[in-house]
Amino acid sequence: MTGLLLRLAVIGIAALGLAACMDETEREAGPGRIVRVETVTASDLGDVATITGDIQAEQEVARAFRIAGRLTDRPVNVGDAVEAGDLIARLDPQQEEAGLSAAIAAVVAAQGEVATAQNVYDRHAELLRRGFTTRARYDETLKVLRLAEAGLRDAEAQREVAEDRLAFTEIVADTDGVVTARGAEPGEVVAAGQMVVRIARDDGRDAVFDVPARLVHALAQADTLNVRLADDRNVTATGRVRVIAPEADPTTGTFEVRVGLDHPPASMLLGGSVVGEIELQSAVVVSIPASALTRGHGLPAVWTVEPETSTAALRPIEILSFAPSSVIVASGLNPSDVIVTAGTQALHPGQRLVPLPPNTN
Repeated sequence: MTGLLLRLAVIGIAALGLAACMDETEREAGPGRIVRVETVTASDLGDVATITGDIQAEQEVARAFRIAGRLTDRPVNVGDAVEAGDLIARLDPQQEEAGLSAAIAAVVAAQGEVATAQNVYDRHAELLRRGFTTRARYDETLKVLRLAEAGLRDAEAQREVAEDRLAFTEIVADTDGVVTARGAEPGEVVAAGQMVVRIARDDGRDAVFDVPARLVHALAQADTLNVRLADDRNVTATGRVRVIAPEADPTTGTFEVRVGLDHPPASMLLGGSVVGEIELQSAVVVSIPASALTRGHGLPAVWTVEPETSTAALRPIEILSFAPSSVIVASGLNPSDVIVTAGTQALHPGQRLVPLPPNTN
C-alpha cells in the first residue's frame, strides 16, 4: 500500500511538471512579443562639395590699333560701361591726315593725266580713221592712255589705304559691355596689335572655378550647378558647365571650369566671389534607426520580421557609417525588409512578434 501511494505521488509530480511546460509553450505560441517595427527603404547617400570662384564675362574682347602711333586720348577706364559705337581710344592722326592729303593730290594728278591721254588718243583715233596718221602712232597714244588709267587706279587705291589708316587712328566699341582692363596710357607710343582696352561683353556671365581633379568628373556629370555669392548666400543662380580645361594648371594641379549662368541677378557683378555647390552621389544604401542595431555572434546585426510567420530572425549587416540617431547600412538589408526598432531586448530567433501600429506611441 505504501508503495502504491509513492508511485501515485511521483505520477502527480510529473503531471504537474508537464502541465507547467504546456502552459509555457502556450504562452510562447500565444499573441507574441510586442515590438515596434520599420520598413527598410533605399536611398542615395548624397554629399555636397563646395568650390570657390569668381564672376567673369562669357566673352572678353581685347581692342587694339591696327597701326602704331602715339596715344592721345583714352576716355574710358576700368569699370566703365560702354555701348556699341562709343569712342574708346584715339591716336595722333597728324601723320595719317598728311598721308591722306598726299593720296588725294595724287588721285587728282592721275585724273589729269588720264584726261590728257584720253584727248590725245581721241584725236589720233580720228586721224587714223581719216588716214592722216599711222597705226604705230595711234597704238602709242592708246598705250599712254592705258598707262594713265592704271596710274589713276593705283592712286585711288592708295587714297583708300590712306583713308583706312586715318580711320584706324580711332577705336570704337563694337558691342555693349564693361571695361575690364587697359593696356596703355595717353602719351605712350603703342604698337600695332597692342591691347589698349579689354571689354567684357554684356551677352553672358560665367562663374569660373579652379576645381580639384577629384571633383571634375562629378562636375562633368552634373546637369546644373547652384552658384551663390560668397558674401550673400541668398543671392543665387543656376548654371551649366560650359568649358572644362583639358589640362591641369601646372602650378596648382586644378582644372579651370567655366559655368554659364542662366539669368544671373544684377548683384552678381564681374569679379564678385561666388561659391558653387556640387552634389556628390554614392551607391544606394539604407539608413536605419540606431535603436535597431544589436549584435549577433560578435558582429553588427538587426532583428527582422519574417513576413510569412511574423517571427523574429537575426540578420547580420555591414555598417558604412554612423550618424547621431541613425546607422548607414552598406549591405545585409534590402528594401521592403521589416526590422525591429524597439523591443529588441531578450528576443530570440523564431519568437512570435506583434508589431505595434505605425501611430502607436
